[in-house]
Amino acid sequence: MAPADNPAEEILDIVDEQDRVIGRAPRGEAYARGLRHRCVFVLARDGDGRVFVHRRTATKLVFPSLYDMFVGGVVGAGETYDDAALREAEEELGVSGLPRPVPLFTFLYEGSGDPVQTWWSYLYEVRCTLPVNPQVEEVAWHGFLTDAELEARLREWEWVPDGLAAYERLRAHRAA
Repeated sequence: MAPADNPAEEILDIVDEQDRVIGRAPRGEAYARGLRHRCVFVLARDGDGRVFVHRRTATKLVFPSLYDMFVGGVVGAGETYDDAALREAEEELGVSGLPRPVPLFTFLYEGSGDPVQTWWSYLYEVRCTLPVNPQVEEVAWHGFLTDAELEARLREWEWVPDGLAAYERLRAHRAA
């Protein structure tokens, strides 16, 4: 769990190319040095099957003010992917008692930049029939979009690159 006053101080497991823990570092240092860590992506659908989409706040450490079709975030040191997926989904959606997200697949995200940002990612899906109350620290705007509406917005809005990569992999996974 991140310290309440400074998420950059949250301690993360640093992992190798096979997702084995090789050390620990604060989140801010992991980002600044391009240290590989772990993240979860959770596609949240409402009772009608629409996808929760949001715009990140301007204060986020990575990808501020961009749109995302996933809730999620970093996996804390010693935390499992499954526990992080549930924690992050409940935190970002602002709900309690969410069913455990269903794990779908893992992939290594390798972004761009200097240093290159890279993290092992586990993609999940969850059905949220509870009324959402997203964290104001995390979410500047939100809505539930049909799959067709989401596809149309992919060409219109600026999306977080890791979420877009995860979404493309999800489409390929479902088509297989």
